[in-house]
Amino acid sequence: MEIGLIGLGRMGANMRDRLRADGHTVVGYDAAPGIGDVDSLAEMVARLPGPRTVWTMVPAGEITRGVIDELAGLLEEGDLLIEGGNSRFDDDDRHAEVLAARGVAYLDCGVSGGVWGRTEGYGLMVGGAESDVARAMPIFDSLRPAGPRENGFVHAGPTGAGHYAKMVHNGIEYGLMQAYAEGYELLAAESRIAAPDKVMTAWQSGTVVRSWLLELLVAALGEDPAFAAITDYVEDSGEGRWTIEEAIDHAVPTPVIAAALFARFSSRQDQSPAMKAVAALRQQFGGTSRTRELGGLTT
Repeated sequence: MEIGLIGLGRMGANMRDRLRADGHTVVGYDAAPGIGDVDSLAEMVARLPGPRTVWTMVPAGEITRGVIDELAGLLEEGDLLIEGGNSRFDDDDRHAEVLAARGVAYLDCGVSGGVWGRTEGYGLMVGGAESDVARAMPIFDSLRPAGPRENGFVHAGPTGAGHYAKMVHNGIEYGLMQAYAEGYELLAAESRIAAPDKVMTAWQSGTVVRSWLLELLVAALGEDPAFAAITDYVEDSGEGRWTIEEAIDHAVPTPVIAAALFARFSSRQDQSPAMKAVAALRQQFGGTSRTRELGGLTT
């Protein structure tokens, strides 16, 4: 197949390489000069034979909306656009409506795999019409991991379902990452544990907590055992917040995901105002010392 790919960052460029390695023709565009195969969206569209398939891999929000609005003026009836960024699922309804006015079909695709996807393949979660999914399946099959299709690809439902599935996926990822990180800290705090990194290395085979995330943490420890070169500031891409918002709307308890998100917020504070308030309260009821005897009880 021939496909236009917009956004050639760390994931987009690797996706282009993987698709080309599997025999597809990819015309790539990126706003940064010197990275793409063409210099404009208009040139990319002109290079593709109709009916066209175009995939966007740009930051969610205003940038994605701007790209889709521009493409709506360039693409033609019968073309297909696949949005592979981390758009909020309800933005997909707006994207699909804008494109439908020009007769352009729309699929939303949650993509997981990071920088390793080029060699390992990408987990794909797609929303949209069955006929459009079938049309793009050669692209999906080239990008997904080897093995049974259902183990790395899912048509999750109608428009928005792909990004909804990816949102929940990332919320779970927050919780898993936080659990591994807290486990590492506890191992490192205990003097009996001679080498926390070796303990976690030994968990990679045979244990019930083995996973790819664990392997990545072990790899990071191998590069920098004390994390001396890494700041403790942790960003969030938005999907953890959206997951919690949806959990509230559906009255589904997600305490682990919520706690993991709030832990990321804590990482951004040089000094926590909340903990200062706790310390102030202890001083108020404890006097000048850390504790005060009240009726024989220590508070």
